[in-house]
Amino acid sequence: MAAPRKYPDELRERAIRLAVEARKDPAGRAGAIRRIADQLDIHPEALRTWVKRAETDEGLRPGTASSEAARIAELEREVKELRRANSILKSASAFFAAELDRPLR
Repeated sequence: MAAPRKYPDELRERAIRLAVEARKDPAGRAGAIRRIADQLDIHPEALRTWVKRAETDEGLRPGTASSEAARIAELEREVKELRRANSILKSASAFFAAELDRPLR
């Protein structure tokens, strides 16, 4: 179970929108994230992380988008489960093969 979020989604979306708009202006780009974080009473590193993720999702920054990362994690879980099932089946087949090879009494 994921930890509860400290900031509501509405505040997060508003902060991201304000930060992206502020960073478009070259004059106000320096310190925009810290300034907006202070205004909205958000930790600056939290806002910086949100903005980086939003820019990656929009394709403005190189990296794996959130939807792709979630899909990769889902596929990795599925592969792990299938490998576990394969090992169980291999063990079971070896057990039954050994049972068939035993001489009858």
